[in-house]
Formats: sequence, structure tokens, C-alpha cells
Amino acid sequence: MNKINNLKVYKKCLIVVDMVNGFVKEGILSDNNIARIIPRQIKLIKENQETGGLTIFIKDTHDINATEFKRFGNTKHCVRGTSEAELLDELKSFELKDNTVSIEKNSTSFMESPNFRKLINELKNLKEVLVVGCCTDICVFNGTMGLANYFNEWNKDVDIKIDKSAVATYDEVNRQNFVDAAYILMEQQGIQLIKK
Repeated sequence: MNKINNLKVYKKCLIVVDMVNGFVKEGILSDNNIARIIPRQIKLIKENQETGGLTIFIKDTHDINATEFKRFGNTKHCVRGTSEAELLDELKSFELKDNTVSIEKNSTSFMESPNFRKLINELKNLKEVLVVGCCTDICVFNGTMGLANYFNEWNKDVDIKIDKSAVATYDEVNRQNFVDAAYILMEQQGIQLIKK
């Protein structure tokens, strides 16, 4: 995780979930159709930087014998130290910016990453979170629902938004019912769904 000084200055952040090679360009769970959301994400990252927001890149990064692989039918993916776990080339130039941090996760929820929990707890003046990335019905859903529950538990009044034009799921045509269910459940939790 990059070291950022004075996290208290940030009132908003953009969370970019799992835009890594292992979900877009290579490996058992990759789907190059997810690449269609990259231009929208780049626009949102630039806007966020220009307006003083923090950008958080979440990178699926698993231990070689991760328990998750068994739960998802032995789908070994995004193993630490492989190119699958690296941020997409289209987004790498943003990863080293001053107001940017990258965090690895070993589950489908970024909220379970100890580094993310530490970071979100230190963002004392946060008022708005925008989430983009993949997969809509798995990692985006699980992380965002966990984040909403965390804010509720600690009485933090933070708006959470999902940009529907900047999220996608692998094999989305055949998984549309899961995506639709994820949107319903997120909206029920008070997460705002936006599409531009």
C-alpha cells in the first residue's frame, strides 16, 4: 500500500475494484468484454484527481493456495507475483499519482482487506464514495455492501454510489440475473446507482 500523508483532507474517494489482467486480459476468469468500461473509468479517475479526491485501486491478489479457489470450483486466478494480479496497463499510469493508493485483497470483498479497513477508518472527513470495476455481482457487490454496513455500524454519514456505466461482470449476458439481483440489493441498502 502506498503511504499517503494526512488522509483527513479527503472528502471523497473513487474505489476501482479488480481492474487487473486476471479479469480482463488473461486467465481462467478473464473476459475481454470488461474492457469496454475502461474509458469511462479513466474519465472518472481524471475527474476525481482534478477535484482533490482519493483514488483507491483494489487488486485481487491471492495466495497460491487461497481458500477462495476451492469455494469457486478450483478457479485459480490472480495469484500473487503473476501478471494476472497486476493492474491493467491502461490504468497503471494512475497508480503512482500522489492521491492514489493500491490495496491487495484475498477475498471477494475489499472490506475484508486489513489494509483497506485501516485506510477507510483513517478517512475521517469522507462524505462520498464512488465505486467502479468488476465484477458487478461479486467483488463490487460484496465490497460495497460491506462498506455500507461498516458506515452504518459506526454512524458515518457517507454517500455510496455505483456508476453503472463503469462496472461489468464476466460472461455478463449469461449472468444478467445475478447482476440485476446485485443492483436490487445494493439499492435496498441505500447505495445510489447512477448511469451517465
